[in-house]
Amino acid sequence: MARRPRPADFSAADFRKALGRFPTGVTVITAENPVTTQPIGLTISSFSSVSLAPPMVLWTLTDNAASLAAFRQLDRYVIHVLSASQAALARRFAHGPQPARFGGVSLARAPSGTLRLGDGHCAAWFECFNVRQHRAGDHWIFIGQVEHCGHRQIAPLIYHAGDFDLTPTGTPL
Repeated sequence: MARRPRPADFSAADFRKALGRFPTGVTVITAENPVTTQPIGLTISSFSSVSLAPPMVLWTLTDNAASLAAFRQLDRYVIHVLSASQAALARRFAHGPQPARFGGVSLARAPSGTLRLGDGHCAAWFECFNVRQHRAGDHWIFIGQVEHCGHRQIAPLIYHAGDFDLTPTGTPL
């Protein structure tokens, strides 16, 4: 007899609210479109470590993301863990056309040449080789092998219950 999961007994809205009870860091992922060479970037909160040896991380992207095809094709990307002072940057990379996301943003190159944010205010960054992608439900899971990384001793930006946690008391603004 084949084992199968039971159907969910809750709505998508209830599931989203329950997931929102788990605080998470906020990242911006940058790269260059492999076809147009234009910068691409987006805000992601679905980031996690996978392995220390070799060093690997994962993140997810929805099926309907305009940049999905580009991220599936490119060799490398940089994941930036945003600092507590970068909520505006997180909002900027979450919405709007790609060129507008990069307007006025300082850019640099990671050691392997991948486009990265150049402001130096991120809590950490990871230059990753795009090892694998797996489809899972309405998202794609991207697994990256970390080739280079850096970090600073500053507080990360936290996302919790549908908003950024911007105060020392944990009260969303």
